[in-house]
Amino acid sequence: MDSVLSRPFSNGTQAMERNQRPTDPGRILRVYFLNERGVSIAQFARATGLSRSHVSNIVNGKVTVTPETAFRFARVLDTTPEFWLNLQTAVDLYDVGKKLAKWRPVESL
Repeated sequence: MDSVLSRPFSNGTQAMERNQRPTDPGRILRVYFLNERGVSIAQFARATGLSRSHVSNIVNGKVTVTPETAFRFARVLDTTPEFWLNLQTAVDLYDVGKKLAKWRPVESL
């Protein structure tokens, strides 16, 4: 019987290959939620209970969206935490894919 570990996965790396980095959640937040509603970073920060500097860092792509942040964003913006986390995951996978593009396992299992 075939072991699960001996079978190759469907080519997930090929599906993840992109030429352009996915849009980070901070840009989505700024363009599609804050700007569209005329809401400042300070107003949004107050609504979420986060510091203005933290929200600014997210908007500017300097820090990532955590599950807690995603939950707060979702509550305030009537979205889902998964929406924000999926945006962040897409960026994270792209970044690590570029970082490890030439990496190969030391040993096959």
